[in-house]
Amino acid sequence: MTPSLRLTRLQLQDFRNHARATLRFTAGIVVIAGENGSGKTNLLEAVSLLGPGRGLRGAKIAELGRRVGEEALPWAVSGRFEGPEGSFDLGTGTVHDGPPDKRTFRLDGAPVRSQAELGRLVAAVWLTPQMDRLFQEAASGRRRFLDRLVWALDPNHAREVSAYENAMTQRNRLLAEGRAEGRNSGRAEPRWLDGLEDAMARHGVALTAARRSLVARLNGALAEGLAGAFPAALCALECETAAALEHGSALAVEDGLRATLAARRGRDAAAGMALSGPHRCDLRLSHLPKGVPAELCSTGEQKALLISTVLAHSALIAATRGFAPLLLLDEIAAHLDAVRREALFAALAALPAQSFLTGTEPGVFASLRSVAEGFLIDAEGITPEEA
Repeated sequence: MTPSLRLTRLQLQDFRNHARATLRFTAGIVVIAGENGSGKTNLLEAVSLLGPGRGLRGAKIAELGRRVGEEALPWAVSGRFEGPEGSFDLGTGTVHDGPPDKRTFRLDGAPVRSQAELGRLVAAVWLTPQMDRLFQEAASGRRRFLDRLVWALDPNHAREVSAYENAMTQRNRLLAEGRAEGRNSGRAEPRWLDGLEDAMARHGVALTAARRSLVARLNGALAEGLAGAFPAALCALECETAAALEHGSALAVEDGLRATLAARRGRDAAAGMALSGPHRCDLRLSHLPKGVPAELCSTGEQKALLISTVLAHSALIAATRGFAPLLLLDEIAAHLDAVRREALFAALAALPAQSFLTGTEPGVFASLRSVAEGFLIDAEGITPEEA
């Protein structure tokens, strides 16, 4: 049996709409029910912030504190975890009299040196209602979804993405300055551009290789039926760099990307952005049994494909990291018919992962009563649901 990561206690102070709260968890499935706007998603966001990254909303740090009038208060979130290496306490938040846009971490009372240290201990996967529109929105949303899947398995991926984007931003600025000053074809400071394009090529190929590896492993897990009763998705990358890696070595693809960027400086200067590169990558999903692109599937089928992908990804994390991650499933029953809903509950009950589910109606989760613990949330606070 794969070891699981368990959150046994969650404490909040001045986080979002919660002035102060302490919740204790003992079950493998936790259900949080309440009306819209009561703060259910805020609880899941708090859990997600105990790992690396900006959490399930990707919100700015300064936006997370409870507001009193025009002022956002300093906030704190802490959790007690039980994992393969034993128990540990992890906390994050902003400090009094400190910058409101910078948060700190503490592990068992000591400062955390890097988010990579968090990634070694904590992993979480989530689905939110906003992700239901993933197949209708721009490629940037699917790319962020893809990178989050990669980060959970390869903590170094975040550094590669950040380094690539920083180099690209500097290149865009340099090209814009050169164009404003009337330099030929936007060729501003060629030596600086050479260095930035070299960085884009190196980090761009590395991050693309990680994306390709994740997609291949995810497709293998889905084909093996690790998503249970949900329809398997087939994942594919639309990316020039990924296509080049199918036929050439990483060094050769780096050289090609470097040459392409240099040749297209004029075009990119006119556009005000880099028009080619790994930052244009798109993740495409299709309904494998039907052979239909996800964007042409029904709303319920799209939700089922996302669930199957997340469940398979959770299994990959467990196999790679040695422990099952936390699953944060916000308003998960929406757009699922009764059959798919019960299939999801059965899959969650069989997983080693601890799952947190939210919804507006407690009755929707009635079939989980024997294996789950419930909480009700309203304007008065959060209370355990009576068995």
